[in-house]
Amino acid sequence: MNLRQNLGIALESLRANKLRSALTMLGIIIGVAAVIVLMSIGSGTQATVVSRISSLGSNLVFVRPGAPQQGGVRQAQGSAATLTMEDAEALNDPARAPSIALVAPEFSTGGQVVAGNRNVSSRVVGVTELYPDVRNYTVSEGEFIGKQNVDARSLVAVLGSNVAANLFPDSTALGASIKINRQQFRVIGVLASKGGTGLGFEDDVVMVPISTAMTRLASQRSVQGGRSVSVINVQVVNEQEIDEAKEQIAQILRERHRVTGEDDFTVTSQEDTLSTLTQVTGVFTAFLGSIAGISLLVGGIGIMNIMLVSVTERTREIGIRKAVGAKRRDILSQFLVEATVMSVLGGGTGLAIGILISRLVSGMTLNGQPLVTVVSPEIVALAVTVSAAVGLFFGIYPATRASRLHPIEALRYE
Repeated sequence: MNLRQNLGIALESLRANKLRSALTMLGIIIGVAAVIVLMSIGSGTQATVVSRISSLGSNLVFVRPGAPQQGGVRQAQGSAATLTMEDAEALNDPARAPSIALVAPEFSTGGQVVAGNRNVSSRVVGVTELYPDVRNYTVSEGEFIGKQNVDARSLVAVLGSNVAANLFPDSTALGASIKINRQQFRVIGVLASKGGTGLGFEDDVVMVPISTAMTRLASQRSVQGGRSVSVINVQVVNEQEIDEAKEQIAQILRERHRVTGEDDFTVTSQEDTLSTLTQVTGVFTAFLGSIAGISLLVGGIGIMNIMLVSVTERTREIGIRKAVGAKRRDILSQFLVEATVMSVLGGGTGLAIGILISRLVSGMTLNGQPLVTVVSPEIVALAVTVSAAVGLFFGIYPATRASRLHPIEALRYE
């Protein structure tokens, strides 16, 4: 018998037992739909994270303080005050670091921000006038901090979109007075929303001149004796020169810090961050898919069970076919095709349901953040392939059992 004839027999068998076939396929339908939905959510999360990280700029390098030793115990990365404003100025030297385009140090601290009877706990970042160019921020209202504000240690602030919405829900923030850690500031701008990234939630931030942050909000001297900064953000000339820029940064800081052993700073690029987050979200997506795959396993067991019942019911049919010349491979292929058809039909139905649910889920919010789903061709191909493989795998034993029946014993079966 050829494939076309086997397909006809398989479809006829399914039509003859509609309810049983539908219940058998239900496990595959649920399994495939679950795989599609969960993996699309995982892929959507990954795509969102990558998009938001990329929105910061693809040619960024971050210089952070190293990890100090206290009593022979290594402390947390970034807990040492080893970077200074003088280090940032040294990096902004075209002669020694030709691969560097812009340098923007920042000084981060926490603060309670109060406006009238409203207050929020926010990350307060001291920045220079170049910060929005390096970190790809845009101002939706007002203006950003200027060089004159930094030089004069002005008490001005630029609010993230969430902070502005929370403090001034019914009025504009521009020109308003706020208090940060009991210090009076005037709002001169509001940032456009950026959403969450691998570097934090960028809308829950208040930016002030870095000189003001260092003198009015916190005071920390570095181990080098200069004005301590939390991070030095570096924009590289182009993506191709990131490695050269990292080496130039390391060389300059080693000389300035008189490093003889392990570096007291770390240099990472945006590509490093993206790579790490992609790996993490990839594992997360695979984990979700494997959980959903359990449903496919259950569905496959259901197919094997029904196919064994089908073999028992059609024992005399098998005996007659063998008696008139059907070979073992003919019987084997007949039941394998039947199991595969059942699985593929269930997989196709589950695929349609999974895509529909993914589209319904997309746009819903979770903890204030919209859910994004991505049903990629790879996910569709994986779901269909796995569903067919499940039917083939779990149909092997019943098909083999049917093909091994002796024709005389099969004809005698009641």
